[in-house]
Amino acid sequence: MALKAKVLYDFNSENTGEISITENELVTLYSEEEFDGWLEGVNSRGETGLFPASYVDILKSESASVASNNNNGISSAIDSPPNSVSGGHDSSYPPQSQALNIAIKLPTPTHSASSAPPPRHNYQTSQGSDDDWDDDWDDNSTAGDGQSSTIGSAPSGYTVTTSLPGRRSSAQQQAKSSATVGRNLNRFSTFVKSGGEAFLLGNASAFVKDGDKICVVMGPHGPEWQEDPYPFTCTIDDPTKQTKFKGMKSYMSYGLTPSHTQTQVNRRYKHFDWLYARLVERFPVISVPHLPEKQATGRFEEDFISKRRKGLIWWMNHMTSHPVLARCDVFQHFLTCSSNDEKAWKQGKRKAERDELVGANFFLTISTPAVPLDLQEVESKIEGFKVFTKKMDENSLVVNATINEFARKQITGFKKEYQKVGQSFKLLGQAFEMDQQTYSSGLNRAIAYTGETYETIGEYFAEQPRQDLDPISDLLDIYKGHLSNFPDIIHVQKGALTKVKECLKQEGEGDINERCNIISCATLAEIQYFHRTRVRDFRAQMQHHLQQQISFFQKITAKLEDALHKYDDDQ
Repeated sequence: MALKAKVLYDFNSENTGEISITENELVTLYSEEEFDGWLEGVNSRGETGLFPASYVDILKSESASVASNNNNGISSAIDSPPNSVSGGHDSSYPPQSQALNIAIKLPTPTHSASSAPPPRHNYQTSQGSDDDWDDDWDDNSTAGDGQSSTIGSAPSGYTVTTSLPGRRSSAQQQAKSSATVGRNLNRFSTFVKSGGEAFLLGNASAFVKDGDKICVVMGPHGPEWQEDPYPFTCTIDDPTKQTKFKGMKSYMSYGLTPSHTQTQVNRRYKHFDWLYARLVERFPVISVPHLPEKQATGRFEEDFISKRRKGLIWWMNHMTSHPVLARCDVFQHFLTCSSNDEKAWKQGKRKAERDELVGANFFLTISTPAVPLDLQEVESKIEGFKVFTKKMDENSLVVNATINEFARKQITGFKKEYQKVGQSFKLLGQAFEMDQQTYSSGLNRAIAYTGETYETIGEYFAEQPRQDLDPISDLLDIYKGHLSNFPDIIHVQKGALTKVKECLKQEGEGDINERCNIISCATLAEIQYFHRTRVRDFRAQMQHHLQQQISFFQKITAKLEDALHKYDDDQ
């Protein structure tokens, strides 16, 4: 008889490998053994995966018969799990027997803690006609070609200038740490994929040079990224259409001019796309702004080109103003490598794709304030920020939908209605012209002009959203990307706090507290930067919106006053 459990609370899956369960639902378990607070089983919809053990009540009346046929409480159902559907197992998920190896620390776990994690959001670099890498700017090398292990090795020429405080130097000490603090059963969680778990358990090792060191300082409102001493900006010119293969292939090229070099370089959208993927992999707790969406068709239409350029300008402004992203090597390579130097581009590309300081090793680059944070206070701040981002996301969607609907009415409805009013006045003027009296000619002309005025005002309304509403929509789009990044960032931080709580009663885990403090400082510094940037951007954008509105209605007022003066002429 299968082992059953009754669901006590609703649980909505957030990561690959988890399944959703609902209150009072009966689920089938593979085993009643818990691993880091998770159970594995099948819900009533046939989905296979993980769910919190505290959310279900195992029906003991059925467990006895199951236990008599099991070895160490492992159900025979493990040997032949049901076919998975969406939300359940896939070919990359380890078999149950291997997952148990992870939880009880057998020598050969399925997933190596040293393997490089995939980028956040499972972001894929571009493919298709807009983005294929088929020109002279690239070769067939990938991030994995010739890549050395990120654990226990370092590229030549690197000097050890910073290291993790209290980091264990011997394999024996690391083994001791991992033996007392278990690894997550769910190897698809963001905490695991980002490298946060591996770092926290002491499985990160790399040499860090001075140029890669990232400093967190204590500001008046908490941890902050250290300011960039050499800030810069970068302009993006209108793109030009280029061709290759004797005109058989076309693409758009954007001219970028950084202020600190004053030298223009040309980049295609696929180059932005490649850069984004590298940044997401490199910085697991930094919100890398999202690029404008791709489009397979209509890539050379004027409206799409204009909208993409505006999106790239917003993206670039957020990149150059970030104190960490702005000075990272791969971004500087993107901005400064000559468009004509194919060799230098390839060298920089390979270096970025073989970067050792990704995933768990990223946290080795963080230098924190001398006084550690209060982890309870950190948890409170993280929870408050989680609530804030959820509410901001919900209300941003409301604002975006409202202004888009209002813009649609201005472009179509308002224009049409004002033109109808204008045409009606012109018809009245035409009727008055049938009177041949000379004293009525001035009135006739004034009425005709009034009709033209209302038609012109209709055109004003149709053109105005580009000036005041579209910029707000563009700003909300870039923040929509940031808000979608933070759940993963928060998940890394909360995963670290959970691990610390697990080992509170264990001795010799001071290093874990120090490593959790590093993750906490980096996370809170990024949150602080987000708030400062948000205040800056929305203040400037709302000021721009109101200034445009005032100019718009002043223009309408001036037009109406001009029409009014036409009636002063008696002849």
